Amino acid sequence: MAATSRVTNHAMKTASVRDLRQDFARIRAWLQTGEEVAITLRGQPLATLIPIPQKKRARRSMPDLTARLKKVFGTRLIPDQTVKAIMDQDRGAI
Repeated sequence: MAATSRVTNHAMKTASVRDLRQDFARIRAWLQTGEEVAITLRGQPLATLIPIPQKKRARRSMPDLTARLKKVFGTRLIPDQTVKAIMDQDRGAI
């Protein structure tokens, strides 16, 4: 029984059972790039390793904090004297 690939535009990579044991990193690299790998035992096809499709994470957009602050507080500013008083109070609490 010959191993066949679902992808017909290129030859499937082939590795022996011995390759799996001694050089798995190379085979894993093939799988990570989307390659199918035919596994052979004594030169005869034994199995086909097919990579699992990776789910792509949906990118979450960062919130616009500046717009949110403007929406909540508007254009109000805290007077410099008030900021200084708050900072002095915080420093004294130590």
